[in-house]
Amino acid sequence: MAQRIEPRFPFTAIVAQTTMKRALLLNAVNPKIGGVLVRGKKGTAKSTAVRSLAALLPEVAVVQGCPYNCEPENRQGLCQRCDASDGSLGDSLTVTRQVPIVDLPVGATEDRLVGSLDIEQAIKTGTRVFEPGLIASTHRGILYIDEVNLLNDHLVDILLDAAAMGRNYVEREGISITHQAQFILVGTMNPEEGDLRPQLLDRFGLAVEVDGSFSPEERQEVVRRRIKYEADPYAFMDGWLQSEEAERARILRSQALLPQVHVGEEILKLITSICAEYEVDGMRGDIVMYKTASTIAAYEDRTQVTAEDVREAAFLALLHRQRRQPFQQPNLVTEQLDSMIEEFQNQNHPREPEVSSGGDDDQSEGDSDPPDPDPELDDRESPEPDEPDESDPPTGPGSQPEDQLFEVGTPFSVRSLSLQPPDRRARRASGKRSTTITDSSSGRYVRARQPQGKAKDLALDATLRAAAQHQENRRAGAAKDSGAGVLVEPWDIREKVRESKAGSLVLFVVDASGSMGAQRRMVAVKGAILSLLLDAYQRRDRVGLISFRGTAADLRLPPTNSVDLAQVHLQEMPTGGRTPLSAGLFKALEVIETERIKDRDVLPLVVLLSDGRANAATAATSGFSSGVAGAAEEAIATAGIIRAGRIPSVVVDTEDGYIKLGLAQPIAEAMGAHYVKLEELRAESLADTVRLQLPSTVGNPPLFPEV
Repeated sequence: MAQRIEPRFPFTAIVAQTTMKRALLLNAVNPKIGGVLVRGKKGTAKSTAVRSLAALLPEVAVVQGCPYNCEPENRQGLCQRCDASDGSLGDSLTVTRQVPIVDLPVGATEDRLVGSLDIEQAIKTGTRVFEPGLIASTHRGILYIDEVNLLNDHLVDILLDAAAMGRNYVEREGISITHQAQFILVGTMNPEEGDLRPQLLDRFGLAVEVDGSFSPEERQEVVRRRIKYEADPYAFMDGWLQSEEAERARILRSQALLPQVHVGEEILKLITSICAEYEVDGMRGDIVMYKTASTIAAYEDRTQVTAEDVREAAFLALLHRQRRQPFQQPNLVTEQLDSMIEEFQNQNHPREPEVSSGGDDDQSEGDSDPPDPDPELDDRESPEPDEPDESDPPTGPGSQPEDQLFEVGTPFSVRSLSLQPPDRRARRASGKRSTTITDSSSGRYVRARQPQGKAKDLALDATLRAAAQHQENRRAGAAKDSGAGVLVEPWDIREKVRESKAGSLVLFVVDASGSMGAQRRMVAVKGAILSLLLDAYQRRDRVGLISFRGTAADLRLPPTNSVDLAQVHLQEMPTGGRTPLSAGLFKALEVIETERIKDRDVLPLVVLLSDGRANAATAATSGFSSGVAGAAEEAIATAGIIRAGRIPSVVVDTEDGYIKLGLAQPIAEAMGAHYVKLEELRAESLADTVRLQLPSTVGNPPLFPEV
């Protein structure tokens, strides 16, 4: 009796998510599109859709026992093993199997990905035999990477190169081999956990933003179908068998029709014009749009590409390639696209002359499309400027009449901040600011070396590889009754060389008191913070945001890898009230102490933005004077604790105007921080300031030393 296949949720049974399913199906029809990146929050059926697609695709014919899933009909694409059969491949050696889907774990190594020396064969025979990796087993299948934004960039580069070229090239350990690697690359990610670098984003053919909002009816249907599936998976699959077969047949028809699809010169001109209008860097966007539009036409059983196909292809191929400001969410501006498509249709569409013969029809069509949304947008936009003017006064005088909400100033162009820890210890903190090679057992295993003295961290695989090539000679000279499985000499020993990415924690302590609202200084302060967030965004640093006002400090954003959240909280940070400076510094100490408990190797940086006018003390001021003098004394004492803890820090003096009290500079001296005036604040000088301060941390003494 045939064994039943592993149960998988039917692809056609997924509720909504039309755009995501469409992008996956287009890649199934034409894998040369280059894969798809699915961005969205958790619980939006991203993983379910990818795994369901593998079960939906038609089975493929492979050479039995081939680790590369070679296609028997394609003699030119056979691997060395299958090609050595001298054309003896017959039907008896051909089997059909379901399209393979390979999950790439975030912690995968390069050896596991591209392949390496087969240690077992090397030990047994003394010959170098290549052991295929995950890329080999993914050929003619789907490679799925969950949380691709957390994968090491080096591995992502290898994957995208293999996907783009259709071949995997391996040069390592005396082995030189190449094999086909044609697969559908699907990556999923949660934008809140950080984004991919633009260079890596561009390598994905299509990108889709998954909407996590469902109507009540859709939510009910999702729950209903999931409960039925979990109760009896096979019965549920049988209920959707007909729709799955219909979709599978449509994919096969589309694949057969794809070579016949024609893209006219006017369509090609439209594609390139759209990419130029959206200022798409490079030519990959144009090529992907061309392939996607052709695939859409084939999927719709047509051999001619239309302007509507180009429109849909633009939404899928340009979403992640459109130039946008940092922290700006991907959102394709549709006005430009609609205008270009409409102009193209007016010039080239055969129906336009008939429509133009009637002036009323032309006006009605013009009024039905553009004017309909325009009045609605006008109606929406007109109250928006008025609503803040009317609503702000009632909101302000609620409980704190002095509260104000300032916009974020224009960010600066900040140079990259370099941080190379002088102690070269492995640091587990996530980030991309520095690379540390360490002898400790933590960190990522990158290569092996001969130890200098006693090996501290044995590299078993490298040791066996070094010894494998000499096994035959050693066994010939060894006693027959030695019983040794592997003969290892001292010079075969290798130790691991580990690489660790050292991230930093940039903790912004922002004075949000009423004095910061004078002359709209908070606008410039927020712009300065945003400038540093831009660099943290690129370097994958962790950021935290503390604001102090009134009588207390508030941790508005706990340390996180998502600088997008920091930018959102920065925009929503109000201004008003007194200045509890010591409370803000105490809160920073608490946060750093908590983070050091989690990771002793964290590299903190405190960036204090304040005018230094401390006028509100905390409850723990028994040893200081009362009033403003006590608040200032407490702030100086707290700053001294930061200096005693050897925490690198920067004080940005936000005081402005002709009369300056200069209260922030004593705070900076007490903290041992670098002092910068607001009027002297420039992108270059601020970047140099932070860069000079960050490496000053050597070791992590207690934050609260005993007196």
